[in-house]
Amino acid sequence: MTTRIDFDSRNGDPIHGDLAEPAGTGKVPAVIVIQEWWGVNDHIRSLVDRFAAAGFLALAPDLYRGKTTKDGSEAMKLLEALDWKVAVDDVGGALAQLEKHPRCNGKVGITGFCMGGAVALASGAQIPSLAAVVPFYGIPDASTDFSGLQAPVLGHFAKRDQHIPPAAAEALEKRLKSAGKTVDIELYDADHAFVNDTRPEVYNPEQAKLAWDRTIAFLHKQLG
Repeated sequence: MTTRIDFDSRNGDPIHGDLAEPAGTGKVPAVIVIQEWWGVNDHIRSLVDRFAAAGFLALAPDLYRGKTTKDGSEAMKLLEALDWKVAVDDVGGALAQLEKHPRCNGKVGITGFCMGGAVALASGAQIPSLAAVVPFYGIPDASTDFSGLQAPVLGHFAKRDQHIPPAAAEALEKRLKSAGKTVDIELYDADHAFVNDTRPEVYNPEQAKLAWDRTIAFLHKQLG
């Protein structure tokens, strides 16, 4: 089960998040989990728990400061109101919180879903101490400067995605490789948000498991 914790964003603003620890008492790698545009809801907390069960210290910082929705129009408003500079600062605060946690082995990666995938990539580009970046079907604005990206990237995208089409994912991979970055983009026979098991209209169990297994293997390889 996740536990709510309070900490500071990198800019000094107070923020909270949901934290889960793996079994045992030893040092473990850590991962920051970034929400979809719905907010930090039960689905995101379940993913935090799953990462903990897989051996990671996991934290989902609440970028919306407590707001959640199940309505697409309201989610769009929340996304449009998001200050991306503040979001990256929030990630920086989560990173600092994890790094000083007694269970952390010193290595922290980041993953995110939909909007969170875009935030994960943007954060990786601006916070070089992040050691791995795993975006799920999310790409930040085209103006994003990836020159500061140090971490390897594993991206998961869907072939039937109407929001982030495969061509956009392939263009991202080409752009990062051309800049000398380490990146692997995987395409799945699925729809946008295919990992979200609370949305039966898009959830694809087989493809979700494949993406999850690849993610866990990648994070353990990069983080320990």
